[in-house]
Amino acid sequence: MNADRESNRLPLRAGAMLLFAVAIVCVGLGWHSAATSGKNPEAQLRAAQSGAPTSAAPAPTQSSATNSAKVCVINAGTVNGLATVVDDQLKSKGFTTAGITSESNYSQGGFTENTIVYSTPGQKAQAQKIAQALDNDYSVDSRANMASSFIRCAGGVAVVAVRR
Repeated sequence: MNADRESNRLPLRAGAMLLFAVAIVCVGLGWHSAATSGKNPEAQLRAAQSGAPTSAAPAPTQSSATNSAKVCVINAGTVNGLATVVDDQLKSKGFTTAGITSESNYSQGGFTENTIVYSTPGQKAQAQKIAQALDNDYSVDSRANMASSFIRCAGGVAVVAVRR
């Protein structure tokens, strides 16, 4: 009689192991998705606390990205007021900028030279035009995860000024 009870439990054990295996696969896929999504949850939390939108704007089309991507000037150096000076230079040359705010200062490091950062291939031409307008004193760099560093410039082109 004891042997009959053991054989009845075998399908239950197999079902439990199957459910356990499915749960492990789901957790693994969740971790993979989170690791490869390119989103920064800390940046989204800071954006939510400051009232800024938490998701990047949809990528503009190739033709509109060249002409109308948002241009943000960021001061990543030690020169006070550098972002304002560069912002004024761009405005005087016909560019529309997002203006200077307290978020225009960047202190997380990583930039040692003046750089123009864009996030989509369609923005490369505009980034190069900005570099030419600033007398080619800026290198042009593509960073797909730019929004994690520059929240207010998500979907746009960031002009990162380190020195004059």
